[in-house]
Amino acid sequence: MFRLLLLLFLFPVVGFSQNTAKRMLEHADIAKWKNIESSKISGDGRWVAYVVKPLEGDGELRLYDAQTEKTYPVPRAENLNFSQDSRYLAFIIKPHQDSTMNMRRRKVKKEDLPKDTLGVYDLRTLRLSKYGGVKSYQMPEKWSGWLAYLREPVKRPAKDTSGFVWKKESEENGTRLILLELEEKQERLIGYVKTYQLARDKARIAWYTTGGDPEQKPGVYVFDGETRQTKQVLAQKGNVKQLVFDRPGNQLAFVADVDTTKARIRPFGLYHWQNTADKAKLVLSPGASFLPKDWLPSENGTISFSKDGSKMFFGIAPPPILQDTTLLEEEIVNMEVWSTNDPRIYPMQKVQLDRDRKRSYTCILHTADGKLVQLGSPDVPEIRLSNEGNGNLALGLSNLPYQIQVSWDAEPINDVYLIDVSNGKKEKIATAVHGSPALSPVGKYVYWFNAIDTAWTAWNIAKKELVKLSNNQKVSFADELHDSPSSPNDYGFAGWTTEDDYFMAYDRYDIWLLDPTNQLKATNLTNMRAEKIEMRYIRTDPEERSIEEVKPLLLHFTNETTKDEGYYWYDIHSGKKRPLQQGAFMYSRQVQKAKNADRWIFTRENFQTFPDLVYSSDLQKIKTISQANPQQSEFYWGTVELTEWTALDGQRLQGLLIKPAGFDPKKKYPMITYFYERNSDLLHQHRTPAYNRTVLSFSQLASRGFLVFIPDIPYRIGYPGESAHNAVISGVTALVDKGFVDKDNLGVQGHSWGGYQIAYLVTQTNIFKCAESGAPVVNMVSAYGGIRWESGMSRMFQYEHTQSRIGGTLWEKPLRYLENSPIFFIDKVNTPLLIMHNDKDGAVPWYQGIEFYMALRRLGKPAWMLNYNEEGHGLVKYQNRKDFQLRMLQFFEHYLKGAPKPVWMEKGVPAIEKGVK
Repeated sequence: MFRLLLLLFLFPVVGFSQNTAKRMLEHADIAKWKNIESSKISGDGRWVAYVVKPLEGDGELRLYDAQTEKTYPVPRAENLNFSQDSRYLAFIIKPHQDSTMNMRRRKVKKEDLPKDTLGVYDLRTLRLSKYGGVKSYQMPEKWSGWLAYLREPVKRPAKDTSGFVWKKESEENGTRLILLELEEKQERLIGYVKTYQLARDKARIAWYTTGGDPEQKPGVYVFDGETRQTKQVLAQKGNVKQLVFDRPGNQLAFVADVDTTKARIRPFGLYHWQNTADKAKLVLSPGASFLPKDWLPSENGTISFSKDGSKMFFGIAPPPILQDTTLLEEEIVNMEVWSTNDPRIYPMQKVQLDRDRKRSYTCILHTADGKLVQLGSPDVPEIRLSNEGNGNLALGLSNLPYQIQVSWDAEPINDVYLIDVSNGKKEKIATAVHGSPALSPVGKYVYWFNAIDTAWTAWNIAKKELVKLSNNQKVSFADELHDSPSSPNDYGFAGWTTEDDYFMAYDRYDIWLLDPTNQLKATNLTNMRAEKIEMRYIRTDPEERSIEEVKPLLLHFTNETTKDEGYYWYDIHSGKKRPLQQGAFMYSRQVQKAKNADRWIFTRENFQTFPDLVYSSDLQKIKTISQANPQQSEFYWGTVELTEWTALDGQRLQGLLIKPAGFDPKKKYPMITYFYERNSDLLHQHRTPAYNRTVLSFSQLASRGFLVFIPDIPYRIGYPGESAHNAVISGVTALVDKGFVDKDNLGVQGHSWGGYQIAYLVTQTNIFKCAESGAPVVNMVSAYGGIRWESGMSRMFQYEHTQSRIGGTLWEKPLRYLENSPIFFIDKVNTPLLIMHNDKDGAVPWYQGIEFYMALRRLGKPAWMLNYNEEGHGLVKYQNRKDFQLRMLQFFEHYLKGAPKPVWMEKGVPAIEKGVK
């Protein structure tokens, strides 16, 4: 590896001035780059906390005080939360990474490695308190004064001074839970706790302990933080799961198995506690008459309460299928039956096996009278609630009649039901809906985008009638640039206004107000189509359910022509738009607002500008409060611009051209082309140096003297390969004609869909001196009948309807499958190829890469195939991403700059040296 790195570091890049202190971005330099994670603003808006994390090494939490404009660092801290009253900031401090890795190298036992520490900052005094050996913690969401954390297991003497025998702390027995009163710094210790939960709105904390502490018997407890009183609501030992409060903390639900026998099917019961009661009530037990025969309360079903607490939702399930334990291993037949009548093909069943085992069906407990009602069922498995659970109706969806079509039809298809929550009665309101129906916030309408007629549709529940919200007469609410043989997607929607009065949907540019009663005609609120400016609503309150028309709306805009972005305030009544931010930047669409103050944080970025955090009190005057990567100034850094050209078929196309630092139009530069669908809208995206999963670091290429070309590709259905050729080759030659591109040193790189198109291109042209093709499909004939192993889905749908864009079955259009398959034209390839295809690829079966490699090898073409063992479609392991980036860079610098060939290209890596050298 040292020799490989040395070749890169010593090889010069021409075209840069020798009179500057800046230098090229080397492979090792990328590890210094940091990302900003977990940014949060306190409720009063004074404080902003965020984590700056490098690719290698320890991260750092930074706490910014907007009042003093000072920043306070906390090394190795993450998982941060402000208290509701903005007085405290809690976080987890991780052990030193280097120290932990050195201990692991010395084979130190896992239980003896350093543990996490809980840190609590008092924001009034800036005093930091630390609590070691922490496993997890919870900060209250809507109340203040307390914090709870669970300790890691601690070794202690078997007996204390009084002779009491202690159990061993463990995952099975539980560990110590600490209730920390923040103001007084007082702690309440509860022993052998396995699970705990804080209520949302009120100072209530619940936990389950296995006992073994002199002061704690086994069972479930509820602590009231206001009265300081603790109540034992279940006085039994067992397996307790899903402690769930209602919002005010006045009710608690959980499932518990308290059976002491060794029954293989565990008899979980459902418990419900109300604050007026001393004990939790067993409201549903196995064998209850409410349950279908042999069914059980589900230990895996999600428990929740309606907002008003009148309903508790839970799951029931059929009994699990168990193996006959009397059979010996050699007597068990492991065999699969794949039937053409299976609703889901067998590989899909295997992928979804855990989900199927844990599947449960939604039921309701009406908390006032204890009435139980079943909503979900095997024939209508998916249930969606209305009005935050308060509604009298629920929505039921079933795709069961259409599951077999999933193999070749990518669109969701559902039968739609309304269900009366008082008795479970179902009414089918729509059949074979091509879309994903949902309930409006208050529950007056069921709405969806109908993929067949590309229109928004609503079912008026009170009138029992179907209403077309949009008719596509003025504009289309479906993707205008859609170019695959499927129904186009919608542009999305902003939401419903209060009381479900209006629905706000997007077209390509504007926001429309649609009346579900059809009394008022559709109204264009923003009217920016003529200027080609896209307007989108930003929700700054995470709890917002409906859009209040009386308040100004914060909108994000994008100029389709210049790609500039910014923000507007918009008054829905007057139609006035007040600009706040605008410029040659990409502005974040997630703007965080302080809960109780007009204080905001967001990011803006462009090719030169890292997306540091920006703080503002009015969204006009801004202050950049983070500086994550000041080292960027040490390196050559490129620029990016929008470029246009005429394709071979006469279309006018766009793309991005990244130019190296100190670009001189009189010089000639090597150029690498990368593409994947359309990317020109990302003109202002910052390209942070990184060891990417599949793509070269564009910033590093520019720093090292490369041009990078990223063309948009529009597609003609049935001709995906030819479409790529039409756009890419015309774009490359248009740039070569400008005089600054070295036509003898052109490379191309891409992955997956891009990898396929590169494999196709090199059978049609010799314009590229070298190419990297990642996870390519080279044989559409064999790939068509294959499996996407990660999802278990058939690959047919993507050829007939989606990205592969053939537009028909193999037997309907066999020639198109052949013509678009590079494998049948490999003998035309004269371009050296680097292929990356991994043996656990769940999207493109890696035998496609093998077919590619074997054909090239048989024909004597120069090619190298990289297989990162146990990796999937894109690299996940950090060491593999780092290695792949280095090898790609070496490959391109060898062919396009004349760098010496690295050892792995010259001699390969024999199996005997794998993982060693």
